[in-house]
Amino acid sequence: MKKKLFLGILFIFLGIPLIMYLAWLLTPNTKLVVAIIDKTVMDESGQEHISLNWVLNHEKFTKTSEKPYRIDTDYFGFFPGQNKDYQLKGLERFSASQITKLSNDADLVYFTDTYGVYNNDWFEGDKNGLLYGGLSDEDTELMQLMKEKQKLIIAEFNTIGSPTKHYNRKRFEDMFHLHWTGWTARYFENLDIKQNAEIPEWLVKNYNRSHKHKWPFKRSGIAFVSDDQQIVILEEGRHLQSAMPHIITEEEHQEEYSIPESIKYPFWFDIISYDKEVNEAVSIFKMDLTEQGRKELVQNGIPATFPAVTRHTGKDYSFYYFSGDFADNPVRLGSSYFKGISFFKGLFYDTRNPMERSSFFWKFYQPLLTKILVDFSNK
Repeated sequence: MKKKLFLGILFIFLGIPLIMYLAWLLTPNTKLVVAIIDKTVMDESGQEHISLNWVLNHEKFTKTSEKPYRIDTDYFGFFPGQNKDYQLKGLERFSASQITKLSNDADLVYFTDTYGVYNNDWFEGDKNGLLYGGLSDEDTELMQLMKEKQKLIIAEFNTIGSPTKHYNRKRFEDMFHLHWTGWTARYFENLDIKQNAEIPEWLVKNYNRSHKHKWPFKRSGIAFVSDDQQIVILEEGRHLQSAMPHIITEEEHQEEYSIPESIKYPFWFDIISYDKEVNEAVSIFKMDLTEQGRKELVQNGIPATFPAVTRHTGKDYSFYYFSGDFADNPVRLGSSYFKGISFFKGLFYDTRNPMERSSFFWKFYQPLLTKILVDFSNK
């Protein structure tokens, strides 16, 4: 009896993963040429685009008929090296003819992050200024060509925020009929600067500059930052019933993308508006505001609800904008080699931790992006 029990347990721990891996291995490849743009790569882990690579690998989308995408080499942007060395391999080095060729070769372009790398983040010391980043002329030209050729364009949080210059931001907004309000925001589990080291010094400094050097916050909350460094803080208990922002999806889109009605989102996001004649919101951000919180937003021109996922509704081109840092999640690429792994997704996160983002990947990003890519590749 004990032997049978042991063999049963051994099958569960070894046999099932082996079957899942073999099922993945036997799944045929689908060539899908993806131009990945990531300008904020601090190490070879490719954290800012790892979630995208996970989906590509899990669904057997490959850059050639045989070769899968490598997370450390198959993108355009900032390439970190040893001993603070680096290489710039973005589209800025491309000629007009090379941009045109890329638009012909690529099936889709995905801008995972254009925030870039700053001197004081990369080098030791107090060197200020931008080392590399921002949406460039070449980036917007590629998007324009991809749009004209009815390819798929996906962009997400910070594509048109700082340090992107006004000209390229305006071109992007006009191209896709949406508008950045100038505000970005993030949830913080604890706003007490004596206890939470994750609160940026610049956030506190800019708030104190316009509020008589008083940072009174001790609870959880949401910090809003404008492009001119104006700071608005909504704190739980005063401005918010519950501080955690949620992404809400109506039933129609829940069924279409296999995503939940509500999912928490404890990371950076931006606040945009869109032209409802050509775009629609698949999901929206919603905050649990008090009356005081609503007044605070109105006084600063910040909407109470705003898009989380925006898509173009016409058939003339395919476009999605994710208003959060969606491709940056703490996932392991190794789990993508097992077909059906999402059935065991509950093993990969602990929702008791308000700051965990793995549940967002498994419940929202992974099914959403999979549906988008599969639908597009089947056209």
